[in-house]
Amino acid sequence: MLRVAVIGAGAISAAHIQAYLSFPERCRIVAVADVFPEKAEESIRRFGLQAKAVADYKELLGEGIDLVSVCTPPYTHAPITIDFLLAGTNVVVEKPMASSLQECDEMLAAAAKSGKRLSVIAQNRFRTPMMKLKQIVDEGVAGKILHAQVDSFWWRGHCYYDLWWRGTWEKEGGGCTINHAVHHIDALQWMMGMPEEVHAFMSNTAHDNAEVEDLSVAVLRFKGGALGQVTSSVVHHGEEQQIILQGADARISIPWKIKASVSKENGFPAPNPTLEQQIQALYEQLPDVEYEGHKGQIDNVLQAIENGSDLLIDGTSGRNTLEFITAIYKSASTGQSVKLPLSRNDEFYTREGIQAKATHFYEKTRSVTAFAKNDITISGQ
Repeated sequence: MLRVAVIGAGAISAAHIQAYLSFPERCRIVAVADVFPEKAEESIRRFGLQAKAVADYKELLGEGIDLVSVCTPPYTHAPITIDFLLAGTNVVVEKPMASSLQECDEMLAAAAKSGKRLSVIAQNRFRTPMMKLKQIVDEGVAGKILHAQVDSFWWRGHCYYDLWWRGTWEKEGGGCTINHAVHHIDALQWMMGMPEEVHAFMSNTAHDNAEVEDLSVAVLRFKGGALGQVTSSVVHHGEEQQIILQGADARISIPWKIKASVSKENGFPAPNPTLEQQIQALYEQLPDVEYEGHKGQIDNVLQAIENGSDLLIDGTSGRNTLEFITAIYKSASTGQSVKLPLSRNDEFYTREGIQAKATHFYEKTRSVTAFAKNDITISGQ
């Protein structure tokens, strides 16, 4: 029976707690920590946990905790994760992995030194359509991927950025690109690998209480010549989200859709129902994931601890996603194309460098500790 602690009792912690409670024979939550201890106590009451509440996570170091979920604001991810890893505890950390690539590298070094597992939340990989799309890409039945389109469309009201840690480069690490589109960017780099070059623009169009962007558009070049585009937004009504991959032989996407063409004698398209049926048959034959979302990722982490199996999303994968996002921020802030990988000497490698060099749109002038109602939406794509 693994002993688990949840660090941070904000809205996203509920997804972690519910996931752990799904596996009562394998783990038990023994502590919840939050700098506002009344929030930790409320989580314990809400979920009926036999756990203690603490204000300082450091009280739990050396307490025989097997696994922690770090559900705190992004700027705290690195120090908390490093402290627990070096104390001999496995760690699941919410997205984004950290506020800078330097912090990611420090977290990876701590994991290597301790020999403990480090996983970064990217729960959308544990959804049936996403897992099936990845497998179909790997099978190559749509042909070489020529173009990728990612629409990470969300909508958030002006007051969203009133929460004390949101809307600043220091504490949130950026805006919609790092905290909303991170899921789609993770999925894209999982399926296609990292781009070689990024050119991006970003703006703050509707949230003058935040330093950070509420809209960004990035154009990508991949090895082999494929191109891509990623739109990250919290100004899109309806919140439609999609990943479209155009292969040489067929279009495949999430939400799931297939379209395949062959060339007529004059070069114009004709339908290719045979290939469409072949790809659809493969899609239907692939197994559904056993557990979806956070529950699926927690199950994967528990298995890795229990029997030494591989993590689907480890620290290196989490770092790749942040490097992708950092390249978008660097390009949008400097007006220049950015080539990957970024070096440790890059001006955007450290948190201090990002704070100094990233475009600041407005000054954050309003701050609230919490909202009266803290319900959230989590992407299902």
